[in-house]
Order: sequence, then structure tokens, then C-alpha cells
Amino acid sequence: MQGSIRYNLIFAAIMSVVCAVFVSWAAVSLKERQTRNAILDKYKNVLLAAGLATDDAMLTPEEIQSRFAPIEQTVVHLQTGEETDIEPLTFDQKKVTMALDSSEKAPRNRAGIQRIPHYALVYKLVEDGETSVIILPIEGIGLWSNMYGFLALDGDLKTVHGLTYYEHGETAGLGGEVSNPKWKALWIGRKAMDENLEPRITVIKGSAGPAAEDPYRVDGLSGATITSQAVTNMIHFWLGENGFRPYLRNLRHGC
Repeated sequence: MQGSIRYNLIFAAIMSVVCAVFVSWAAVSLKERQTRNAILDKYKNVLLAAGLATDDAMLTPEEIQSRFAPIEQTVVHLQTGEETDIEPLTFDQKKVTMALDSSEKAPRNRAGIQRIPHYALVYKLVEDGETSVIILPIEGIGLWSNMYGFLALDGDLKTVHGLTYYEHGETAGLGGEVSNPKWKALWIGRKAMDENLEPRITVIKGSAGPAAEDPYRVDGLSGATITSQAVTNMIHFWLGENGFRPYLRNLRHGC
């Protein structure tokens, strides 16, 4: 009996070691692929916001890289609005936001932003030597989750070129409709800001008019009032003084 118990213990210990080694090996060997896939997924969402891809497009990694080629990445200092020489390919927005030495406590705000990073990664679509689209990262608290997305603005820095959310946990069929291509299409051509770069765009209850006639309003998400308000709040925050307004102001004045 004692021999049987000893055998079982030894066998369990050996299997535990083998499994631990296998899991460690798998994690290390797959890390590079996981990192690459995460980068490609972010690139695809930037392309969606920039209008260079559609939600139903099944793009290969090579196609994503090819379409992303005209897009420049730059790390911006939010307080000054100046572009920096920080390497964008190794810049981790979430890590920077969570670190106490590279972020600061946010003032009270409706978007639920707790900390503001000192720096943010911005994307620019460059065509014929001119920046035609600016793609800005946005985030905020929804009903159930943190919501992460991209807001794209035309070269006039006011008109919405596109909007996409790539990470959220909102209720499917309700707040989850932020990912619906039909709803996202309603944003195109609307005005995110007025002539003074004051955020004006608002997700309303009910239906808004055509973009040309009702430029500052977007149809609300049916049955998802809180998520609709969250979208408005986070866009206003990131287009405001604590977000990208200093950067957009510099762009307008050619700084």
C-alpha cells in the first residue's frame, strides 16, 4: 500500500513538472506570434477608422501591412501637443497610462477617465505628402466595461472620417451596437468640433437628421442610453484640453 501511494505521488510530481515545462515552452514560443497578432489587430482597426478597410473584409497579414503603409505613427505629448521622438512601435498606451511616473490623476470627468497619460500614440494618413486623416485613440467607461476605440478626423480637424471600437464588454444587441457597421457609418461626415475646436458631437436619444443638416448629432443606440452617453463623454474628453486639443491646435497653426 505504501509503495502504491509513493508511486502515485512520484507520478503526480513528474507529470506536474512535465506540464509546467510544456506550458512555459508554449507561452514563450507563442509570445512573438501573439504580439504580432495584437499589432495586426490594432492596425486593422486603425484602417477601419481611416476608411481603408471594411468590417467584413478578410484581410491577410500582408494585406493589412500593405494598406497600413501610408499611415504614419507618432507619439504626442498631450500637455504641449508636440510630437516627440519616442519610438511608436514599442510604445504601449495602456502600460503608460497605468504607470504613475508616466501619467497623472485625471480631473473629475464624465468619461470615467482615472489617469491621463503624458503621451499618446496618434496615427496620420499621409497622401501626396499631405495629412488627410488623423486617427486618435479614445477610451472611457461604458455600462459594463472600459471601451477602447479610434476616432478619425478629416484634415480640417473637425469632420468625422470614421469611428470604431476594438475592445469593449457592452451588452450584445444594445450597447454592443457600437461595433455595428451601420451605426458607425452614421458618424461619417458629422462635425466632431466647431470652428473653435470645441467638442460638439453628441449621441442623442432617437434619430438625428442627415449629416449636412444635423452635423453635431448622431442617432442613439436603442435601449442603450448609458453606452450612448459614454460615447459622447469619451469623445468630448479626448477632444478637450486634457486630451488632444493642444495637439490639434498645433496642427491647425502648423506647429
